[in-house]
Amino acid sequence: MSATGKSGDRWSHDHLKLAFHLYCQIPFGKLHSRNPEIVHLSRLIGRTANSVAMKLVNFASLDPAITNSGRAGLGNASSLDREIWDEFHSDWDRLALECAGLYSLLRKTHGEPEPSDLPPADEGEFGEFTGESRDVITKQRIRQQFFRRTVLSSYQNRCCMSGISEPRLLIASHIVPWHEDKANRLNPRNGLCLSAIHDRAFDQYLISLTDDLHVLVGESIKRRAKEPLISQAFVQLEGRRITLPDRFLPDARFISKHRLLFESSGQ
Repeated sequence: MSATGKSGDRWSHDHLKLAFHLYCQIPFGKLHSRNPEIVHLSRLIGRTANSVAMKLVNFASLDPAITNSGRAGLGNASSLDREIWDEFHSDWDRLALECAGLYSLLRKTHGEPEPSDLPPADEGEFGEFTGESRDVITKQRIRQQFFRRTVLSSYQNRCCMSGISEPRLLIASHIVPWHEDKANRLNPRNGLCLSAIHDRAFDQYLISLTDDLHVLVGESIKRRAKEPLISQAFVQLEGRRITLPDRFLPDARFISKHRLLFESSGQ
């Protein structure tokens, strides 16, 4: 790629990684050239905002969750676009960290400070950090932010069971816990956007999902149906289909594994 990186130039492998990385974290309805994050990336890589927005929409044309719903990208995805798509899906963890490093290098080149908005490391979500080095904690925060932003944006920042949209109450919940499947800890198809209370119930196998993504409620919850909050938050959800994400539909393998543990838990 030339030094200018203008819209007519061939996209480099690294710049395509950054574009897909951003595609994952922006709601589908905001893939346009006026989006500040798209404008920022375009400036860092020396392209027009319109060029970056078009590339993100091209990635959408590769996303089954988009195309199967009747929506479509521009349909101009290149073989290199497909290569990047496959590369991310084979190793989300490595590429999330790699893209963070690429962003850091570009910011330094442009004289920009490093962002200060990384979330604090959540020991319950990706591991315990007592005694860990600063570098390890930073990497875990990068992973957490990528997974959270990708999952929440796919669900339009709403709990897929209750519809709650208060960001401080939303959690990017793993379907299969990260410590049981580290290869998929950043895979957005292993995530659901849930409110804090629904996340806790899902994590404790008090609720689960059918293969076609309808809510299952455990017997121990049903026995408390006379409690108004329990009834409204859980019992009334049984049999209701979750709100489907714009992208990255939950993987049936992960749903099935969770449901088996739900059924065997006796809840």
